Amino acid sequence: MTTLTEAPLPGRLRAAWAAAHTPLAGVPRWARIAAYAIPFTVLPSSVWRIAAVTFHAPIAHGEPGSGDVPSWLPMELYVVVLSILSELLAFTAIGLICAWGEAFPSWVPGLRGRRVPTLAAVVPAAVGAAALTLMWTLAAVTTVLGRDVHGRPLGDDFPLNFHDWRGLLAVAAYAPLLLWGPLLGCVTVARWRRRHRRPRHVSGQGTAR
Repeated sequence: MTTLTEAPLPGRLRAAWAAAHTPLAGVPRWARIAAYAIPFTVLPSSVWRIAAVTFHAPIAHGEPGSGDVPSWLPMELYVVVLSILSELLAFTAIGLICAWGEAFPSWVPGLRGRRVPTLAAVVPAAVGAAALTLMWTLAAVTTVLGRDVHGRPLGDDFPLNFHDWRGLLAVAAYAPLLLWGPLLGCVTVARWRRRHRRPRHVSGQGTAR
């Protein structure tokens, strides 16, 4: 008779969730809040895209998701893959405050288990924060001005607008992306400061007289 010793699935899921989200000692509260908030800045636009493009919900003007994709890739599937990848990319910010982001994963040849150098984490995160801030700020400004990023006028069927509830819903879904870059920048600074914090020296209990 075989005895099952593995933990139940809910228990394993809770353990995995805790391991992925439990911050390291010394991470300030503001950095934890910023890191945990980043995936939620991406979530609304992902949900909106999947609802409008994949499930064809009547929440957008024109034909959302009519961009150029390979002929063999259905737009409905492309949007789902894009949204999942966006969420995974956003989730990597949490690695800047958690133990799993301190060492290379076991599947990286030659580096498995080794400590991630500070610059190897901070430099890509800083570049990403700057790029995201620039990209989404530019997108927001041009949209408000009624132009695309190339300066051409937006069509009447552009999903993001301020004329009716569909346009406002799209704006509300994409607006949180403006926070992705700045929040990532804050978490990056926290990672740098934590790695370069000077150790406190404890003085002796007694002094010579």
